[in-house]
Amino acid sequence: MPAKTANPQVVVVTGASGGVGRAVARMYGGRGALVALLARGDTGLAGAAADVEAAGGKALQLPVDVAGHDDVQAAAELIEASLGPIDVWVNVAFTSVFAPFMKIAPDEFRRVTEVDYLGYVYGTRAALDRMLPRDRGVIVQVGSALAYRGIPLQTAYCGAKHAIQGFHEALRCELLHDRSHVRVTMVQLPAVNTPQFDWVLSRLPGRPQPVPPIYQPEVAARAVLYAADHPRRREHWVGASTVGTLLADKIAPGLLDRYLARTGYRSQQTDQKEPPDQPVNLWEPADEAGPDYGAHGRFDRRSHTRSPQLWASQHHGTLAAAGAATLLGLLAGRRRSRP
Repeated sequence: MPAKTANPQVVVVTGASGGVGRAVARMYGGRGALVALLARGDTGLAGAAADVEAAGGKALQLPVDVAGHDDVQAAAELIEASLGPIDVWVNVAFTSVFAPFMKIAPDEFRRVTEVDYLGYVYGTRAALDRMLPRDRGVIVQVGSALAYRGIPLQTAYCGAKHAIQGFHEALRCELLHDRSHVRVTMVQLPAVNTPQFDWVLSRLPGRPQPVPPIYQPEVAARAVLYAADHPRRREHWVGASTVGTLLADKIAPGLLDRYLARTGYRSQQTDQKEPPDQPVNLWEPADEAGPDYGAHGRFDRRSHTRSPQLWASQHHGTLAAAGAATLLGLLAGRRRSRP
């Protein structure tokens, strides 16, 4: 992992006020990076900036709704004027609605699509407008296992993640065709313990929850930083559950449809009812006048702090060398045991 240098990276993180974006921003702060924080809520932005600077970086707070193309472009211009050329742009911002499709209003569906899909498109465009003339830079799209496998009660979110996946693949092909040194990569996440389950618009009987196994946002953040450092790989999978879901969808998608039809409703909600004062961040930031939610949700006790699968995927060479050494040792032992 790159250490702090005399020429720190300039990094942009959308959705930086909470969850995975917050954890990513803090980790880049630990590298001494100059981190531009894009989000809507002032409270969360201030908290994220404090995290970055406490870790050793420098933060620039920018209240921005990524659903507005002109606003994102203006933010990118201000970032380069204040911090310098952008090295890494990380798209994380999202919102969602937990409900069956027919209970999501058209304007709600449009809003999720504008933030979760077009927000990535606008962020990518703003980054490329500046990176392509310099012929360098990295863009990381933070995706999900749901970019490949849709699940019930999340039609808007799954549709947006599928769209990002197609957008990412098409754009990557164009950059390869142009022999550009600008890189794009995507990180597919599992269920993560973020505050979204305390501020998402929900029409479920019980409080929303991530489908176990659940990982802490720092696991996702480490994957994002690794992806930015190794952008030649087209995408990075995080968590054994992500791998299992994507492989199952390739092998037996119809069987997976029926399994999710039976289990998908119950697994995404608890027996508790939502509090009457539950905030909703679809139209306005949940932390506008409330608490700083931070990176973690309410599922710390149920969340994994590490992913053996992620470590293995990032250490192919080490595993191959260990496997080869083991095989050679076994062969040598067999030779010695022969009469």
